Amino acid sequence: MRLSLLVGVLMLLAKTGAYLYTGSAAILSDAAESVVHVVAVAFAAFSLWLAGKPANHRFLYGYERVSFFSAGFEGAMIMMAALSIIVVAVHKWLAGLQIENLGAGILVVAAASVVNLALGWYLVHTGRRTHSLILEANGKHVLTDSWTSFGVVGGLLLVMWTGWKPFDPILAILVALNILWSGGHLVWRSVGGLMDYSDPATAQLLRQRLDQLCQELGMEYHGVRYRNTGTRLLVEAHLLFPFGQSIGEAHRLATELEHRLPQSLDFPAELITHLEAVEDHHEVHRGKH
Repeated sequence: MRLSLLVGVLMLLAKTGAYLYTGSAAILSDAAESVVHVVAVAFAAFSLWLAGKPANHRFLYGYERVSFFSAGFEGAMIMMAALSIIVVAVHKWLAGLQIENLGAGILVVAAASVVNLALGWYLVHTGRRTHSLILEANGKHVLTDSWTSFGVVGGLLLVMWTGWKPFDPILAILVALNILWSGGHLVWRSVGGLMDYSDPATAQLLRQRLDQLCQELGMEYHGVRYRNTGTRLLVEAHLLFPFGQSIGEAHRLATELEHRLPQSLDFPAELITHLEAVEDHHEVHRGKH
């Protein structure tokens, strides 16, 4: 994350210099996105630090769910940048386009594109490997910045080849629309996480693993629920044992399941179990209602 912040600041300085040198609306849109990126990365770095703090008596489940706030904040900032890019591009178009020194500007933006492409891939790969939503969201933002810059380069080359200056603001608007979609996707993931959206693929995998393990351990289950904290899954399940089985043996088997289920998954997880008698659990649950 420190690397991402350092590169973001350097990219912002380079693109701002390129805009001042050329007056290009497309380069301005790219620089504006970099401003947002630096602010978002700073917040993401704080969130990553906070998410790593252990649970305490005030926050009993820790601080991991700040990951969703971070992703939502970054998505909202991206969307704000996209809207501001559209406003600036239209204003410059209506006011009269003044573009110069495009060759040098294109070289700067192209170099920034390559650097961001490598950094974005590294962040997304690391985020998925460590199951960190914060890193993955930041990596996708960097990749968005990279594709934005590549688009700007293409548009400015069209301006140089054709001499038609409106290519510049048109491209800036198209880039902004792409950024807007990317930001909206991050906001949706943030809302889904905060609202405990149940991913069908994850639910199916959990049930497959529970079916296999419970069969091996000689128990049944029901009432499976889970929530994503941004770095791991918290899974709840009701385990069913014969009425005559000792509480000690049932607890031993439940503890073994709690240990084995996370090991069978491809992502960090914690299983919390509730023990019930298989013969009368339906009546007990009906009695609660």
